[in-house]
Amino acid sequence: MTNSEPTSRDEKRNHARAQAAAFREHAQKRKRRNRLLIQVGVVVVVLAVAGVIIGVVTTNNHSAAAITAKSTASVDGPKNMGSDGILMTGKDGKITAVRTPAVKAKGTPVATDESKMTSTANIVEFIDYQCPYCNEFETTNLDQIDKWVAAGKATVEIHPLAFLDASSQGTRYSSRAENAAACVANFDPDAFLTVTKALYANQPPESSPGLPNSKLVSILAGAGAGSASIAGCVNGESFKSWVSASTALTISSVFSGNVSTPTVFVNGAQYTGSLTDASVFAAFVDKQKPGTTN
Repeated sequence: MTNSEPTSRDEKRNHARAQAAAFREHAQKRKRRNRLLIQVGVVVVVLAVAGVIIGVVTTNNHSAAAITAKSTASVDGPKNMGSDGILMTGKDGKITAVRTPAVKAKGTPVATDESKMTSTANIVEFIDYQCPYCNEFETTNLDQIDKWVAAGKATVEIHPLAFLDASSQGTRYSSRAENAAACVANFDPDAFLTVTKALYANQPPESSPGLPNSKLVSILAGAGAGSASIAGCVNGESFKSWVSASTALTISSVFSGNVSTPTVFVNGAQYTGSLTDASVFAAFVDKQKPGTTN
């Protein structure tokens, strides 16, 4: 027996009390440590979630048309598509395209400066005329977009892309349809939205041979864009080089290689809601620019 071991009853009682107190203190320290670890963990989780949210917001608010690199096109692009898209505005019930010079061969597109467009909801769309989801969005929303634009409450800028050529059995339908739209932008730009509706109304199924140029000419004519200049442009694929170059440039500059259509922005915020419910898109537009949909 050592001197540290309790001998008498009182010593044993005091020793037991001391051990109990030490145990309670140890337990309290462990509880405080665990509480601190939980608090730190919560902070880490909150910061992580905040980082995700910030990342999403940042992604959803990136510049919708920030194309600053040079085109590789060997020919000039279509007139009125100086941003590689066509901007439609309206007043007193009439919709017109904003006139711009063509992007010169191997030139740089000029992004639309939305900072000066403060009185409207500014809608920017990236679409492929072969894309069935684009068809859903346009079929659902283009009529109401027309109404907002015609009333001067909104603008719409459409950037056609051609990255679904592999879905038309080698006929390059996406590229030829975009070329047809570019021909309209060049020769009859005010008809662009009507033509876009007509192209989606006549969209061939994915993995089909697509439509021949003669059918594209017929669709455009039925939409009011039936000039000989447009027909020649479609049949000759006058903007073939521009279509390829502008698609590649948009995919690399705007989408960083991860293209998805339709991609739609309203005043810089990306729409991620339903493609088939017009009221959902209208609510989103009104959130970005209150009063637009009234």
